[in-house]
Amino acid sequence: MNKQVTLSCAGIIGLCLVGVAAAEDVHIRTIAATCMTCHGPGGKSVGKNPNLAGQNKAFFVQSMKDFKSGDKPGTIMKRHASGYTDAEIDALGDYFASLK
Repeated sequence: MNKQVTLSCAGIIGLCLVGVAAAEDVHIRTIAATCMTCHGPGGKSVGKNPNLAGQNKAFFVQSMKDFKSGDKPGTIMKRHASGYTDAEIDALGDYFASLK
């Protein structure tokens, strides 16, 4: 294979990976938008629900896993957490930790 073909293939693969990463980002932002219904715009609570923006990732992930397992009481949060995979919970933890 010549150098030009190799570089072209690498470029196409790179664009595909960017597309996959962008799709995952849109998916997590869509899920996060449902959280913001109760936890406020941008994850900044305007009521009694806790802020999610800037939340420590480990705390967020553990809380969601505890809601999912039933170790932490919460009727609405149990339903939400039960619908997410561990990978989605982890990605949500990253997303909310990144918000300020």
